[in-house]
Amino acid sequence: MLPNLIINIVAFAILTLLWLGFAAAIVFNPAILDTVWHALRGLPLIVQVVVWLLVLPVTLGLWIWESSWPGWLRLLLVIGLGVATVYTFFPRQA
Repeated sequence: MLPNLIINIVAFAILTLLWLGFAAAIVFNPAILDTVWHALRGLPLIVQVVVWLLVLPVTLGLWIWESSWPGWLRLLLVIGLGVATVYTFFPRQA
């Protein structure tokens, strides 16, 4: 049980930090998200697949943010995805 709890805490911490960084980028410098998106897309395909699988909610949020949808919809979806991810990964005792 203890190894599972440690994995949950580490996953929660990593995803929470990534989402906080995402939010800070939106507020202070949205161009950083463009740079990250282009850097991710410039990686070799196998590396892209690994990154997408490791941090799927955040990369999905980045894909949504880079879409051509209206700004209010992108913001709403990214916020919803971030809240859902952090809530889902919150470590709980069984």
